[in-house]
Amino acid sequence: MGYKEIYARYRQHILEGRLKPGDRVPAIRTLASELQVARKTVEAAYEILIGEGYFVSQGAKGTCVNPQLLLATASEKAAVSAPPASENSPRESKGELRLGIPALDEFPHKKWLLISGKAARTLRPEEMILPPVMGYQPLREAIASYLSISRGLNCQPEQIFITSGYRANLRLILAVLAQPSDKVLFEDPGYFFGQKLLKRIAPNLHYVPVDRQGMDVDYLLRYHPDARFAIVTPTHHSPLAVTLSLPRKHQLLEWAQQHDSWIIEDDYDGEFHYTRKVIPAMKSLDVHDRVIYTGTFSKTMMPAMRVGYLVMPKETIARFNELGEILETGMSLLPQKILAQFLSEGHFYRHIKKMRILYQQRRRMMLDALQQCFPEMFDFELTDGGMHIVAFLRRGTQDKALAEIWQRHQLRVLPLSGWYMQTQKRYGLVIGYTNIRSPEQAFALLQRTARETRDAFK
Repeated sequence: MGYKEIYARYRQHILEGRLKPGDRVPAIRTLASELQVARKTVEAAYEILIGEGYFVSQGAKGTCVNPQLLLATASEKAAVSAPPASENSPRESKGELRLGIPALDEFPHKKWLLISGKAARTLRPEEMILPPVMGYQPLREAIASYLSISRGLNCQPEQIFITSGYRANLRLILAVLAQPSDKVLFEDPGYFFGQKLLKRIAPNLHYVPVDRQGMDVDYLLRYHPDARFAIVTPTHHSPLAVTLSLPRKHQLLEWAQQHDSWIIEDDYDGEFHYTRKVIPAMKSLDVHDRVIYTGTFSKTMMPAMRVGYLVMPKETIARFNELGEILETGMSLLPQKILAQFLSEGHFYRHIKKMRILYQQRRRMMLDALQQCFPEMFDFELTDGGMHIVAFLRRGTQDKALAEIWQRHQLRVLPLSGWYMQTQKRYGLVIGYTNIRSPEQAFALLQRTARETRDAFK
């Protein structure tokens, strides 16, 4: 290694922030010994770095990165080099009104930590090998019990397959059951991450419009009766939050039975209903076992957990097991153990019950703030549950421009039109409200954008 390489390495470390102003660097003799080069080689590199102002010699105290060195901070670099936030990017870690983020301020952290500590302490040697492909058996049992009680499903633990979430569910289902030529139907509008994934893994992808009664099954029967898969969000459609009507549910189930097709039910936030009228999962009506039910814990607990599940129809269990051995390595065991105990001890039920009340209150706060700040701009079609509001524009179609204004003020709303793939669209903003803590906060957030919004949409 020559002096130029040593110089370039230290300069790069400083520019990337790995070495900061004031940090000590190794003595010349020490570094020469570590790199097995001559002392003069290191001395030459250090002299250049000192001459350019990156290093400062402090005599007997050694050498350090110049404490007075002025470098762009990471946030400043990001502001210059990072592309603008996508209109379809709820992964933004900063900002308010994000979609799909549960009320993190109300998560039962203490209980979760206690259970986590116990699960880690009781980890047995045999559990430190590869985890079961289909999932930790006590977690499969706990999920089957929960779905039976809360969602009306009649399923056994053997039908539960633990995955890493929504996209893993779709990938696995289509890998196990689909041929490349199979026609796959998706709702329009529909969840944009689902759209992006399916465009890559389902070559024969088509869209079915959604109205105020959910997916238009008459349209499906008229234009796509030969489809092999229909992916639906029947409890609370994503993003319109409407519920698939009971007649349409029966229509869809009959179609699947007659054509030997599959319905993939994405029950992403079915737990959050705000009235006494509980909407059971469509899978609870499925007498012919043609529905593959999927869910995750991202919306109910925390997105970072990355634990999802699907309910395999009994006739497909062997196929899922066979291909699962090839495609899946099994979810990490420790989070599964923690979650299994959290469910089996009843903490999950209590948490969900608390969140239903809380989200109903927070939705009211956001609605009141929207109507106070923008009284003539939006219409609302409220449903009995969900985790977001759709604010429909009363006039115009410029929801993307409006969303860009709000995003500049760190409000991570999304334009409704961006969820559509066909030409018949509706326009508005999709707004999360689950982390609003007070009416004052809701009003203050919207006031950030009020003047710019009114000026742009006079």
